[in-house]
Order: sequence, then C-alpha cells, then structure tokens
Amino acid sequence: MPQRSAPRPGQEPAHPAGGDRAATGTPETGRWLLRGKDDRLTAYARTDGGLLRWTETRPGGPDWTGPDFFAAPDITHLTLAQGADGYVHFIGLRRRPKPGGADPEVDVVHAIQYQSGRPLMDWRSLGNPHTKLVERAPHLGAPTAAVDAAGTVHVFVRDAVNSVRLRREGKGGQWEGWKDFKVRQVLDGIVAVATSTGRVAVFGPAADKTLHWAQEKQGGEFVRGDDIPLAPAPGSGTALETAEDGLTYYAADARATGVQAHRSDAAPIPLSGTPDPGPTAALRATIDGHDCTILAHRTRTGRPALAAFPTEREEAGLWWSETGEPCLGSPALALDARGRVVLAAISVDGTLHIARQKAEPGLALDAWTRV
Repeated sequence: MPQRSAPRPGQEPAHPAGGDRAATGTPETGRWLLRGKDDRLTAYARTDGGLLRWTETRPGGPDWTGPDFFAAPDITHLTLAQGADGYVHFIGLRRRPKPGGADPEVDVVHAIQYQSGRPLMDWRSLGNPHTKLVERAPHLGAPTAAVDAAGTVHVFVRDAVNSVRLRREGKGGQWEGWKDFKVRQVLDGIVAVATSTGRVAVFGPAADKTLHWAQEKQGGEFVRGDDIPLAPAPGSGTALETAEDGLTYYAADARATGVQAHRSDAAPIPLSGTPDPGPTAALRATIDGHDCTILAHRTRTGRPALAAFPTEREEAGLWWSETGEPCLGSPALALDARGRVVLAAISVDGTLHIARQKAEPGLALDAWTRV
C-alpha cells in the first residue's frame, strides 16, 4: 500500500448528503465527537449502509453542516481513532455474505478522513489474521485502533480463539503482518490508546480481569504488564491520559456495580453510576482553574449521565447527573475551540443533539440543541 497523502482540492470523492437518513447508533467508542486541526468539531454516527457526519461550520459553533452520508456496506462494527495530525481513521469489521448459506467473507477495513468536512477516502482491506485456518476467519471480534505521535496506525482485533491480534503500519506506509499476542481469554471490547509521548497501550477484557500490554517506547514491541483486577462489562472500557504518559482505565464492572477506575499499582476505584452496555466517554478539562476529569455514559434509563472530579482524585467524590432525553448508543465528550466541554448524543429519532458548557462557574451545560 503506498504512503498516504492528503488529497488535493478538487480530487476528493463525492459524498451524497444524508438527507432524511436517521442515525441508528454510535461507533463502538466513546470518542466519536472529534476536533480537527482547524478546531472544528465533527460528530459521527452509524446508519443503515454506512455512517453519518455532522461538522461545525466554524470553530466553536453553534451552527453545523450535515448530516453527510458515507457508504460503508456490510460493516458490522465500526470504531474511530485520531492522530495528532488531525486525520481521522475509521476501522471496521466487514462481513460480506456468500451465496448458498456459506460462511461470510470477513475482513478488517480502514478508511481515512484527512481534514474536517472532507470526504472519506476509499475503504481498504487489512485482511484477516486467519489466513491458514480459514474456518476461523468468520469469528473475529470488534476491532479497535490507536495512532501514535508519528501517525502510525495500530489496529487490534479479537481473533477466533480469544487472542489479541495487532496489525500496524510500517515504514513507507506499508502494513506489517498480523502479530499474535498469544492469549486465549480476551473478550470483545478491546481498548487501545496512545499517550502524549507516543506510546500505545492496549487493554483486553477477560471474564475475571483485564489484560494489559504497552510499548516501552514509541514504535516498540508490546510488553504484557500485570493483569488489572477489574472484570469489565464487554465494550464498556476506555482509557484516558490523566498524567504525563500515565493512563487511567475506566470500565463498567461486569457485576453491574457501576463504573470503576484503575491506574498502575493500585486497586480499582469504584465510581458508582448505572451504565447501560456501551463505552464510557472520558475527557480532561480545566474547570474553574482546576484539572478535572469528566465521564459520561448511557444509563439504564437510556439517558446520558455526566460526572466530574479532580483528575486522579476520585476519592474527592463525584455525582452522576442524568441530562437530556434517552439516546441511541453512548454519549461522547470533547472540548470545542473555546475550551468548553461539549456533550453529544444521538437521540432515539436518529438526530444529533449537542449540549455545551455554560459561561459560568462549575460544569453546567446549556440546554440541549438538535443539530
């Protein structure tokens, strides 16, 4: 695969307007509201046969364009990852049916959006790690991805025997082969994240714990660390850099006791809450001059819930506050061009709704607006 480069104006593929298309859910990540290099926010959602995209018309809003529709036929799972260059990477699991009831053809696919408001480039196949034992090929799990500080894309997927497989870009834009982490207990809901120093870490949920690997340096090999004594509900996890090169892993406990937080060499910290299945969204923001962490999830009532606390000081206490109407999938968090916290959700009617932080002390949000 040749080294990628941003398209020149006038060479982008056409993309039809979303028209009356309604969203059917969100990507399988809490990071589906992203800020581009031009400081405009963009929101992404799933719809029948593809995805929808809304883009701020100018940094900080309040107006948006969209939804634009992009075809993604036969993609059953979709996640996003963004690099420091602002490029948005779309990683999906594609299941193409075969005639006669045969097992479908399954592969991992990748597309890129280079700039805010620009179309997606063509979907390209990254293949399937089960090239020899083809009977295993249909049984891949949901993929995830992270992009390091050099722009290298790392794609992870659960394979048919519950191991983690990695495929990443090599030098010159060529993709390396699939690498096997050689475990047999990982469930769906793998989480990958890159720190500000460029190291990538990956968290693999299991029945009674979370497995953890990380690079010692950017571009290095992955080294397995100590298992995390947190059994997460599959698909609920996320990771956030809460100190320089230091990560906190958040996930809903599989026993339905609420969200928990975990950092290296510490016991999981219970954060309560009533999360419904789906990822937790996490964000760092400065509130009243203090470094704070903000979490959001979809509750069992179907509504978004929000909590904030001083970063890495969960013991200071936090309170979950439900807001807005019931939503499809998980809510998302981002900072806009003015540094305001923005909470996004897909309403049950398939439209995008946004709530921004008010210009007053504390973390209070304006009324929800439909885009």
